[in-house]
Amino acid sequence: MLISTTLIVKLVVGIAFLIVHINLFGKSNLAPTSAMDQIQNYVLGAIIGGVIYNEQISVLQFVFVLVTWTLLCMIIKVGKENSRLVKRVIDGRPVMLISHGLVDVATCMRNGVSASDLMLKLRSQGVYETSKVLKAYFEQNGQLTVICYGDETLRLPLVVDGQVDADVLEAIGHDREWLEGEVARRGFDGVKAVYLGEYVKGGLELTGYAK
Repeated sequence: MLISTTLIVKLVVGIAFLIVHINLFGKSNLAPTSAMDQIQNYVLGAIIGGVIYNEQISVLQFVFVLVTWTLLCMIIKVGKENSRLVKRVIDGRPVMLISHGLVDVATCMRNGVSASDLMLKLRSQGVYETSKVLKAYFEQNGQLTVICYGDETLRLPLVVDGQVDADVLEAIGHDREWLEGEVARRGFDGVKAVYLGEYVKGGLELTGYAK
């Protein structure tokens, strides 16, 4: 009966921490956008699933491990939100696989993308020839973002979480000075004050952080 009671307590604690985890880190973790998000989910699941049936680990030790893991995840989250370098090291960054119809074979091989994988990802988006691709980016979550010639409805995320995407800036033919000028002209106190900046049909749409 003691073992059964301990198991139930651990299960309740595990579910409680899952709820806390979702509320702290947002529901986006349920649909991971990066490898780190996926790893966090896997590790949390392994901690809860592995400890529940382990009689040698007490409830107090179980809580300590969950709290420690949650604090580590929080530190990583804050670091990514406040440092472009930290975000790049942890999550990586989108890499360009195709530019103006030309495939960067070296970049594809370095990121483990074979020719068959590349064509499969292109076909899944209705693209059957690399010559029709203006830009193709391999995202952190393994998806391929394809920009075709003549795609006038394209919305490019130029600024995300106060951080500038240099590749997109280069792709639209502008530099950092132009961007900072546009941001200042719209009344923002620098790029860091921009939550999301999109380049839409030759214009810049900016959304700031809520005050």
